Amino acid sequence: MIRTFIAVELNPGFAEKIRELQSSFSGFDLKFVDPELVHITLKFLGNVDESKVSSLSAALDSITCEPFEAKIGELGVFPKPSNPRVLWLGSTGNFRALHDNVEKLLEPFKFEKDDKEFTAHATLARVKYLKKDQKTAFINTVKELKDTEIGTMCVNKVLLKKSTLTPKGPIYETLHTVYMD
Repeated sequence: MIRTFIAVELNPGFAEKIRELQSSFSGFDLKFVDPELVHITLKFLGNVDESKVSSLSAALDSITCEPFEAKIGELGVFPKPSNPRVLWLGSTGNFRALHDNVEKLLEPFKFEKDDKEFTAHATLARVKYLKKDQKTAFINTVKELKDTEIGTMCVNKVLLKKSTLTPKGPIYETLHTVYMD
């Protein structure tokens, strides 16, 4: 079994701006995502039998969504400011249609539906622990940087990725690439 997900990678040129943004939160107890690995997850598949990779890839090859321009920026937290667990960057563009297209193509595989509404985002960090006074400072920093713009990019490919968890963080490997044009 391999741990898998479907994602859109960010423009590699965004890594430095992401690193700078993350440094604004260095005083808080967060687990940062390596700026080179920050991506937008369309669907987390979980553990999948390796023998299914080729049929998953074939299904994804049927993506009909056209390439689109996406703007990456605007800072936020999940699930809510009073209980921040994830620090993320928002994204605008046709991600909803792309997500729905992927969900439809994967229906025959009977993956679990996510009970949360899809919100296109790129995780920057996970909150480990914040004391009450730190929580206020953290949320104030999020508010100050809320309108951060990282940049625009063309979304023209979708990736089936393998994720291997290690003590130093995840290692991602691309199993299949679908070009949308």
